[in-house]
Amino acid sequence: MTVRTTPPFRADHVGSLLRPDELHRAREDFARGAIGAEDLKAVEDSAIRDVVAMQREVGLRSATDGEFRRASWHMDFIYALDGISRSDEKLHVKFHNAAGDIEFSPAGLKVDGKVGLSGTIFGDHFAFLKSIVDPAQTPKQTIPSPSMIYYRGGRRAVSEQVYPDLEEFYTDLAAAYAKEIAGMAELGCTYLQLDDTSLAYLNDPAQRRLVAEMGGDPDKQHVRNIKTMNAALAGRPAGLTVTTHLCRGNFRSSWVASGGYDFVADALFNELEVDGYFLEFDDERSGGFEPLRFVPKGKYVVLGLVTTKRGELETVDSLRRRIDEAARYVDLDQLCLSGQCGFSSTEEGNDLTQDEQKAKLERIVETAELVWGR
Repeated sequence: MTVRTTPPFRADHVGSLLRPDELHRAREDFARGAIGAEDLKAVEDSAIRDVVAMQREVGLRSATDGEFRRASWHMDFIYALDGISRSDEKLHVKFHNAAGDIEFSPAGLKVDGKVGLSGTIFGDHFAFLKSIVDPAQTPKQTIPSPSMIYYRGGRRAVSEQVYPDLEEFYTDLAAAYAKEIAGMAELGCTYLQLDDTSLAYLNDPAQRRLVAEMGGDPDKQHVRNIKTMNAALAGRPAGLTVTTHLCRGNFRSSWVASGGYDFVADALFNELEVDGYFLEFDDERSGGFEPLRFVPKGKYVVLGLVTTKRGELETVDSLRRRIDEAARYVDLDQLCLSGQCGFSSTEEGNDLTQDEQKAKLERIVETAELVWGR
């Protein structure tokens, strides 16, 4: 097997990591006014240094900042775009887990101005990460896909006074993302990931019904989303690897949607102009590996076989068996291994310990070395 020295790596991870207790306490202190912004930043800086060192220690070639400066994997970014603001309306999302359901009611968004970008979002986050990684580590930046803006509210969240023609909204959105991507590259980013739940959610008939209720076309929304992503990526700089991560919801070890990748597979793998796909495959909710038959040569699939939703550690043998199963549909040399999602898509985190998180990352590296030699 080819040893990969560029991303995605044989052993990789999605991005978010469990926040340490001291960071939780600092955020609480900041929220109640007990400490200032500089004090909070100092705690964040220290926690990020530690978590980057942990990623190096377990043997990962990529490193993220764990998304430690964010409350949410996507909304901190989305609210920073020009023309988008918080809505007074709350969203109502039902997450599921083995014990029952969790109701999640985050703030919504509204597109009440022309969408644009005034400065590189998370640029300072990436600059700090790049300054502290080991030379053997590739700093990886994660941002939400442009698909997430429309998927959070549908047509009614996009002002018809500002955008009477929805195609103009998508054009401006793609242009804003193109500026973001160029800005990241200027800062030295060579590994960028667009996190996108919509392309996984749309495999679930219940989610397609929701899209119809929001005024979208449930049969074509994934194609529309891919078109916007491609427009954003069209002028990306040489040397920048772009991947996308798909999952079906990740909040406090719970999920939203179910269903294999069959509905979106052809367009996802053959039309979306990314270099690799981080795909959730940790349980039966994700379906089988058969949709991987659509993956063309030259693209990589990072198999999310290690669950981040619970602490039980997968065995090397079980992971190798599943990799072998996936290799029936796409060449083994096009495969890599990771966790199924982030460990902490929101600041609350999933229900496992720091030690369990580290053990899972070590298991990913151990298995990848046995299968591919890293």
